[in-house]
Amino acid sequence: MRKLTVLSLLFILFSHVLPAQDKEVKLKFIETSDIHGNFFPYNFITKKPEPGSLARIYSLIETRREEYGNNLILIDNGDILQGQPTPYYYNYIDTTSTHLCADMLNYMGYSVGNIGNHDVEVGRPAMERWIKDCQFPILGANIIDKSTGEPFLKPYEVIEREGIKVAILGMVTPAIPFWLPESLWEGLYFDDMEKTARRWINIIKKKEKPDVIIGLFHSGQYESLLGKKYKDNASISVAQRVKGFDILMIGHDHIRECKKIIGNAGDTMLVVNPADNGRIAAEVNITLKLREGKVYEKSISGELTSIEQYNPSPAFMDHFSPQFDSIQAFVNKKIGVFDKALTTRESYFGPSPFVDFVHAMQLKITGADVSFASPLAFDVEIKKGDVLVSDLFALYRFENQLYTMRLSGREIKKHLEMSYDMWTDRMKSPSDHMLKFKDKKKKDWHFNALKYFSFNFDSAAGIIYTVDLTKKKGHKVNIISMADGSPFNLDKEYKVVVNSYRGNGGGELLTKGAGIPHDKLKERIINVTDKDFRYYLIRELERHDTLAPKALNHWKFIPEEWVETAAKEDYNILFNKTK
Repeated sequence: MRKLTVLSLLFILFSHVLPAQDKEVKLKFIETSDIHGNFFPYNFITKKPEPGSLARIYSLIETRREEYGNNLILIDNGDILQGQPTPYYYNYIDTTSTHLCADMLNYMGYSVGNIGNHDVEVGRPAMERWIKDCQFPILGANIIDKSTGEPFLKPYEVIEREGIKVAILGMVTPAIPFWLPESLWEGLYFDDMEKTARRWINIIKKKEKPDVIIGLFHSGQYESLLGKKYKDNASISVAQRVKGFDILMIGHDHIRECKKIIGNAGDTMLVVNPADNGRIAAEVNITLKLREGKVYEKSISGELTSIEQYNPSPAFMDHFSPQFDSIQAFVNKKIGVFDKALTTRESYFGPSPFVDFVHAMQLKITGADVSFASPLAFDVEIKKGDVLVSDLFALYRFENQLYTMRLSGREIKKHLEMSYDMWTDRMKSPSDHMLKFKDKKKKDWHFNALKYFSFNFDSAAGIIYTVDLTKKKGHKVNIISMADGSPFNLDKEYKVVVNSYRGNGGGELLTKGAGIPHDKLKERIINVTDKDFRYYLIRELERHDTLAPKALNHWKFIPEEWVETAAKEDYNILFNKTK
C-alpha cells in the first residue's frame, strides 16, 4: 500500500509538472519601408498634411506595445534618408546635431534597420553619420568593402525573446551602380543577393541555430535584369532558391504585399511589403509553442495596417517640435520670384516652362550642346510669386548631380526615340490617344494612367526637332538642326548634359535606347558637378530678383491639328479635368 501511495503521489506530481514545461511565445514584428523622409504628418513641399508618417506609425506602435510589450520588434527596410526636405536638412545643412532620422527611430524603439538605394544616394558621409547615430544595427550583407572583401555593415542580427531566437539577414538591391555615380559609394561594391544569401543562411543556421529566419531585403518581388548584369527586385526568386527563410520583409518597389509563397524545396514563407511613405505598416505575427525548451510548432501570419486611421502621436510631435520648427524655417526661406506659375501638366503635351527651365539651367551650368531632362514629378505646380526652398524640392525631387557626356548625333536620336516611344502612342486618326496609357482592364493604376513612368520621358534642348505621332516606333524623331541654326550631324560627337540617374543608365535610355553598353557609360563622362543640381538652382535663383521661365520651343509634336484634339482628351484622362 505504501508503494502504491508513493506511485500515486509521483503520478499526480508529474501530471502537474509536465504540462508546465509547455510554453507559448507570441511575437509581433512591424516593418516600415520606403518612408522617404515622411517623418512628420506634414509634407514640407506641398505644405499639406500627410496621411502617413512616422508620427502616425508611432501611434500604432504605442497601441501594439500595450499588448506585446518587449515582444514587439520594429524593423525598418531602408530608403528613409531621401524624398522630403526633412532628411535633406539633416543630411547636408545641420550636420552637427544627431541625425533626425536616427533620433526618431531610436525614440520609437527600433531594433533593426536596413540600407536602401536612396540611403546610399545621399553619399557616404551622410549615410555613415546616420548609421553611427542609430542605436541599433543597420544591416547590409551584400554591401562589400573593397579593401577587405567582407561586408561593410553587419550582415545579420539575432533577436532573442523568451528563449526564442530570430535571425534577420539584411540585403539591398545590387543595382545601385546602375543608377548612382561611384563617387557616392566609393570603396564599396554590391554583391548578388542570391550568392550572398547562400553564404549567410548557412552561417546563420550553423552558428546561431535560430527558431525563425527573416530575410530583410530592400528589393521588390518581380525580378528584372538591369544593364544585363544587375538583378533588381529579386527578393522572391532569391528566397525560393535559397531554402531557410520563414519570412520575407521586402521593399523598394513601393507595392504593398502580404501573401504566402512556396520555395523550390516545398517550404512555405510569408512575404510582406508596406509600400511607401509611411501609409502602411506590415505586421507579422509569430506564435511558437515550446516543449522542454524546443520549438515544436510555429504559426506565422501577416497583415497590412493602414496608418491613415491613426492620429499623429502627441508625445512624438511634442518631442520633435524643435526639429519641426527648424525644417519649417529652412523650407520657407525665400530665394527668388517667378513671374508666372509653373506646372508639370503641360510637359506631357509639348515644350513647357517647367521642364525647359531645367533644360536652360543644365545648359548654363555645364556649357553642354544638348540637354536631356524629364518631368521628375508626375503632377506638380510652383505658383507665381515668391519662390521658396520648398519649391525647389517640387521642381527637382532628388539629389542628382549633373553629368556632361559624349554622345554622337545618332545616339542622341536613338535616346529620344526610346523616350518618345514610352511616352506616346502611334496615332492613326485625330481621335486616337497621343499618350501611351495602361490597359484599364488590368486595373493597375499604381502611379497614374500612364503606361510608363514619366520620369523617363526625356525631351531635349539645344536641338530643333519634331516628333511625328503617326510614325512607328524608332521613326518618330526628326532632328532638323542645332538650336542656333547650325547643322545637326548624326555622325558628329556632342556634349550632352543629363542628371546622374540617367547618366548611370537609369531608365535605360542611354543603354537600351542609345545603344551604349552599360559598362562603357563611365568612359563617356566628361565632367561631373561637385554638388547636386538643386544646389545650383538655389544659387541661380538667389542671383536674380525675378525669373521668367518660358518654353524654349526647341521641339514639337506633329501633326499639330491632331495633337490639339488628342491633347484635350488625354489631359482629361490624366488629371480628370478639361485642358
